[in-house]
Amino acid sequence: MATDLPYAADAQVSLSYDELEVLRSQYQKELAQSHVTVQTKFNYAWGLVKSPVHDHQVEGVRLLQDIYRTEAGRRRECLYYIALGYYKMGNYEDAKSFNDLLLGKEPQNLQAQSLSALIDQAVTREGYVGMALTGGVVALGTLLLAGIIRRSP
Repeated sequence: MATDLPYAADAQVSLSYDELEVLRSQYQKELAQSHVTVQTKFNYAWGLVKSPVHDHQVEGVRLLQDIYRTEAGRRRECLYYIALGYYKMGNYEDAKSFNDLLLGKEPQNLQAQSLSALIDQAVTREGYVGMALTGGVVALGTLLLAGIIRRSP
């Protein structure tokens, strides 16, 4: 899914397995020492959110939400990547909510603006699919009803 939006590359570009493994190893090492730095946790969460694997995205969002709650200085970037994670998981309502929080604080933020456009496109696309499915169900129901009526004496 290519995009012309300048900052939306985060939505499509994943880290390689080896790159994510470096971040995971650092996180696990610090976790084993009972002291994970905020930067290590953020880096790992960032890599997980960018992953195409749903479970990675879920874990990345969870870690970012933890950072958001505990580290006021990291809230801006957490908002963006939480929104991105929800977008990648297909949870457009939460993606929009978190992205709108960021846009409320920084209306000129180009990352958030481009992510907003991607979310809107996905919601529109999802709406079209929903309408097509509904139309198909209605058509099938009409055919079944017509068949039943024809068989009636």
